Amino acid sequence: MKKLFIKIMVLSILSGLAGSCGDTDPSGWTIKETDKWFEKGEWHSGWTVKPDPTINRKTFAVYYFSNKERWDAAFAFLRDNDLSKLETKRYDIDGDNLYVSVSEYITKNEEDARYEAHKKYVDIQYVVNGQELIGIASISSKKELLESYDATKDIEFFTVNKEINYKANSRNFFIFFPADAHRPGLKDGENSPVRKIVVKLKVD
Repeated sequence: MKKLFIKIMVLSILSGLAGSCGDTDPSGWTIKETDKWFEKGEWHSGWTVKPDPTINRKTFAVYYFSNKERWDAAFAFLRDNDLSKLETKRYDIDGDNLYVSVSEYITKNEEDARYEAHKKYVDIQYVVNGQELIGIASISSKKELLESYDATKDIEFFTVNKEINYKANSRNFFIFFPADAHRPGLKDGENSPVRKIVVKLKVD
């Protein structure tokens, strides 16, 4: 009986260790496991704005656990600051590894906006005041290069074969990974003023 108890305890410990490894390595998660983690919402540190459904949950889980401290600091900044009152400037959270850009602008006509993508940074984009449309496409749908990749600015511009525009306002936020082409700042009906927060999180 004692030997059986010891075996059960060892198996329980091993199972716990395996579960812990799985929790921090989402590359092997099923869709159900990924959805459960994402919808539980602990990752956004109590920030109450909802993630947009366009966010690739599996990609996000992999990026999140690859640098959890950086992501937690990003969402803590969004949670702890009055985003409607921040000055329009750059705020360094961890130097070039993690910083926030606050801007205000008038939304653009489609013909005046271009698709962009980044290689070194992930974007968290949130419209604090106003509303706009954001075009989203896979980087694989790149059609015509408009401006070659600038490593200093970490950006390139191009057209895409297939695109969809999504509404952005104070109720939702977007996350764009290097595989996500995006065209933010489009007018939703009329050209109108927008206040936006963009968190730039470096990819290691």
